[in-house]
Amino acid sequence: MVNNIQERLYTDQQLKKMLADMLLIRKFEEAVEKLYQEGKIPGTMHLCIGQEATAVGACAALTNEDKITSTHRGHGHSIAKGTEIKPMMAEILGKATGYCKGKGGSMHIADLNVGNLGANAIVAAGLSIGPGAALASKMKNEGYVVLCFFGDGATNEGAFHEALNLASVWDLPVIFFCENNLYGMSGSIKEMINVEHISERAKAYGIPGITINGNDVMEVARFTQEAVDRARNGKGPTLIEAETYRWRGHSRSDARKYRSREEEKEWRKSRDPIASFKEKLLEENVLTEDAFLELEKRIDAEIIGAVKFAEESPEPSLDILETDIYA
Repeated sequence: MVNNIQERLYTDQQLKKMLADMLLIRKFEEAVEKLYQEGKIPGTMHLCIGQEATAVGACAALTNEDKITSTHRGHGHSIAKGTEIKPMMAEILGKATGYCKGKGGSMHIADLNVGNLGANAIVAAGLSIGPGAALASKMKNEGYVVLCFFGDGATNEGAFHEALNLASVWDLPVIFFCENNLYGMSGSIKEMINVEHISERAKAYGIPGITINGNDVMEVARFTQEAVDRARNGKGPTLIEAETYRWRGHSRSDARKYRSREEEKEWRKSRDPIASFKEKLLEENVLTEDAFLELEKRIDAEIIGAVKFAEESPEPSLDILETDIYA
C-alpha cells in the first residue's frame, strides 16, 4: 500500500516521480515499437511494456552512486536509473549522438554517470559484472551497492550459480534482482525449473531469497530497500524474485505460441502496474486526474522531442569504425 512507502519516508513528490518514470518507460517503449515497425531501427527489439514496476521500484531504493547491471530488455532499467532518453533513442536508431555513438544499439545502453553499467545482449552476462563491481566497492570501501537485473531464463545459466556463490562467500554488497515474467523465449518457466519459486535457490548459497509481486511498485520498492540496506551494512547479497509479465513477445520476432491471447488480455486488464499505482495515488490524495493528464502531456512531449533528436542526429562516420575497440 502507498502508506507503507510513506512510512519509509517516501514523499508525495517521490511517489509521483515513480509514476512518472513508469509512464515514461511505457511511452518510450511504445515509441520504439512504432519506429521499429516503420523500419527505422536496425536489429531486433526486446520491449518491457508491462514490467515497468520492477525497474522503477528497484531503482527507487538506489542512490545515484549505486550501480545497476541490465539485460537485453534494458530500456526500463536505464530510464529508472536516470539515463537520458534523447541519447538513448539516438543509440537505438544507431546514431552518432547515442550513448555508444550508435555502435551498441538497443541492447547496449550504458551511462556511467548515473551508475548504469550497461545492458547486455548475452543472457546472464550481468550476473558476472554485478559481483565484480560490488567487489570493487568493498575492496575500495566506496560504499555503493550493485543491483543486478536478470530474467527468469538466466537462472538456469552457470553464471547465475557462480555469481550467487561468490557473492555469498565474500559477503558482497549486491542485490540479485530476477524479473520473472513467467516465460522465456519459447516456453513457460515452469517447464524449465523444478522448484516452486526461483527465490528458493538462494538457500543453496546461504543468502536470503524472497518472491514478491513485481507489478506492485510499492512492494518492489519496500523489499528492495530492505535488501539494499542489508548490503550497505555489510551483510551481503539478497536474491529477489519479482513476478511480472511482459505484454509483448520475447522479441519482435516472437509469435507467442506458448501462451493464450486470453491470458494476455487478463494481465493487461487486471494487473497493469501503471493503472493500479495511479489508482492508489488517487485514493491517497497524492494525485489528481488533472495532474495525471498534465503528466501525460509532458511525457508525450518528451518522447516527441527524443524521437526528433534521434531522427535528426547524424549517422556515425567511417573514421570512428575502429575506435572504442579493446583487445
